[in-house]
Amino acid sequence: MEKAYAAWRAFQERILSPAAALLLVGCTLLALLEVGRRYIFGFSYEWQADAVTYFTLSGVFLYFAISQRHNSHLAVTLIPELLVVLKRPRAAEVVTLVAQVLAFVFMALVLWWGIPEIEDGFKYEARTESLAFPMWPFLLILWIGFLCMAITLVFQVYRGFRRLRGLPVVEDPEEKPEGTGH
Repeated sequence: MEKAYAAWRAFQERILSPAAALLLVGCTLLALLEVGRRYIFGFSYEWQADAVTYFTLSGVFLYFAISQRHNSHLAVTLIPELLVVLKRPRAAEVVTLVAQVLAFVFMALVLWWGIPEIEDGFKYEARTESLAFPMWPFLLILWIGFLCMAITLVFQVYRGFRRLRGLPVVEDPEEKPEGTGH
């Protein structure tokens, strides 16, 4: 399982992260072009607003799993942190693991219900507001982002169970031991 996790981390770093970065840089450049065209030349294309919006969101969607792996997403950690302060680190690990299991269940349900949304977007030819882009590719990228996040959660849950059982867990190279600062 550790080899699979290492392969997953490599996929995230070599494929997902550059794809998200490329989308975000491209959208930034397109937005700057649009601003320049609008204010210097006095015209703009309606489709560019949709392109910037949906391609930016696509970049963010692809980065979901990486944020989850690095725990750099919005998280409510009051209870685990309070348990650590109260000298109950094992209880904090249990609460964190329960939260990860619930997050995985939620992601699984979103994935399940997301498939018909993608199919409907394709079937009914739903389009963005400017009508320039079909919606189904963006819905598919959102679904892929959630799938990647669910895979990351599977690894986190597995590793959390191993830690609770007192079994060794190979730490991510990016993870710093407790107390070394972030």
